Amino acid sequence: MRTSLLEIKALETHLLKSGSPQDRLVMNARLLLSHDLRIDLAAQKASYELIQKYGRRQLREEIKAVENEVFHSGNHPKFMERIRRIFGLNL
Repeated sequence: MRTSLLEIKALETHLLKSGSPQDRLVMNARLLLSHDLRIDLAAQKASYELIQKYGRRQLREEIKAVENEVFHSGNHPKFMERIRRIFGLNL
């Protein structure tokens, strides 16, 4: 693997708190010694957070689409009635 890919993998292991305690200790020492590595770690952490937010937004949109199909389209009246009875809702 190329050095940059190894570096990304090492940062990922650190961010996900996986790997051996020895590897985490070495990475902590490297982070203390290298300003550039700390910048790379921050960038990778920000990337992961953006990816997670995007995934959550996509999931919310999918759930809304299912909700609209099931509860607002009128195509599933028996299911709607069953849900109303289970939860005591007036949908």
